Amino acid sequence: MSTIKQAPLPSANRTVFFVSDGTGITAETFGHSVLTQFDLKFKQIRLPFIDTVDKAHDAVRKINDAFQREGNRPIVFSTLVKAELSAVVFKSQGLHMDLIQTFVAPLEQELGIKSTHTVGRSHNIADTEEYKNRIEAINFSLAHDDGQSDKNLAKADVILVGVSRSGKTPTTLYLAMQYGIKAANYPLIPEDFERGKLPSCLPEFKGKIFGLSIAPERLSEIRNERRPGSKYASLENCRYEVNEAEAMMRREGIRWLSSTAKSIEEISTTILQEIKVDVRVY
Repeated sequence: MSTIKQAPLPSANRTVFFVSDGTGITAETFGHSVLTQFDLKFKQIRLPFIDTVDKAHDAVRKINDAFQREGNRPIVFSTLVKAELSAVVFKSQGLHMDLIQTFVAPLEQELGIKSTHTVGRSHNIADTEEYKNRIEAINFSLAHDDGQSDKNLAKADVILVGVSRSGKTPTTLYLAMQYGIKAANYPLIPEDFERGKLPSCLPEFKGKIFGLSIAPERLSEIRNERRPGSKYASLENCRYEVNEAEAMMRREGIRWLSSTAKSIEEISTTILQEIKVDVRVY
């Protein structure tokens, strides 16, 4: 008598593991890109620094526990460089996405050489010029956040403008941390709208300026989390500020986009395409 194999049920409780001998950021970034293609919620667990056999077996226990608890195979995104560690984790009761083996083996064959199989090689940057530049970019962005300083703006790669809470600060920090971009940001405030001009320190750097806008309804929600019931957060005020800011950016010929439905990654990519700064991803 034949048995019918039952397909796993779609479940909001499906667990995803990101297993790495380093920080797990690479596995998590790739995994997120794949998982967003599916209209499901996932419980996500990062297992970093799996660099010994004992730690690999511990990761297997966690994966297997999730399988027993939920009844569905956990999804495992792995960037384990050492084959012996990968072999251990592969024995777990999960659906395995081994990013190292998927890409390294074909490249070894194509290039005609063996890879170094060095753990953490992509993040071995403590003494490099790139690392120094990235730290400088982060410090620059923090010093020039929210119009705190107008010193050394000539050194900025990009200057973001927009109304308060439109996404300027997280975008500048992402540009600094991910790309080593020196990014400043300045709020456009009612006083600027009354004068009908950009803050006085910015016009000479107009070629570096990029604007962020946002839907007034979304802006009101965000501001109400910070200052509930205030004029600052009122929908009427948000509509006024957004309309004035967009009118100013159009009048000044500033490139801009709405951050309402875009991720920081999407916003940053658009900025880099428009400003055309030479960058390197770390």
